[in-house]
Amino acid sequence: MTFKAVIFDLDGTLLNTLQDIVNTLNTVLAQHDYPIHTLDECRFLVGHGMRELVKKALPEEAGTEEIIDLMLKDLMMHYADNWNRYSRPYPGISTLLDKLTERGIKKAILSNKANHFTRLCAEELLKEWNFDVVMGHHSGIAHKPDPEGALLVARMLNEEPGSILYVGDSGIDMLTATRAGMYPLGVLWGFRPESELLEFGAKTVVQHPEEIITLLEEIL
Repeated sequence: MTFKAVIFDLDGTLLNTLQDIVNTLNTVLAQHDYPIHTLDECRFLVGHGMRELVKKALPEEAGTEEIIDLMLKDLMMHYADNWNRYSRPYPGISTLLDKLTERGIKKAILSNKANHFTRLCAEELLKEWNFDVVMGHHSGIAHKPDPEGALLVARMLNEEPGSILYVGDSGIDMLTATRAGMYPLGVLWGFRPESELLEFGAKTVVQHPEEIITLLEEIL
């Protein structure tokens, strides 16, 4: 198999954004007198989109649509001011993206993060590299693990799903790749454990970004 394109998840895959997300979430929770969460707890709250993050973070009895709407509005406002305090590319990502660019392999980002913030992260923290597609969650596209977004990205790349390497750090990403007919590759430097990646269909798991280059070289 020759991969002609790579689709990356964003948070936990290309960028370590967890501290900024946790700080913002806890600020909003505390302002409304709800319990806050540790960094490790939040590893398992993120990944489903910002609305679901709020829902999961709230006590069960507080998870009404009205409260979630209010909290989400506040979260988006606070995150807009604090999204880039600590968020940075993971070590080795720059080398990986350079190598993919040298080889002419198409690059895309698909995230459950709101589309505005996804594009902002790419434009400011990954501005040295040209991505053929950058897509976060927006109206009309279902959240991952629904394959709709991944298949749309494949069409935008003008590539068959089977020729695409899908790289992510969660079971959500592995399910998305599998359902879209792409190759699911799990990374261990992100937010979720290896057991989750394997449980949800990862065909390969890597510990460092440069291992992806080695994988591509073996296949190419």
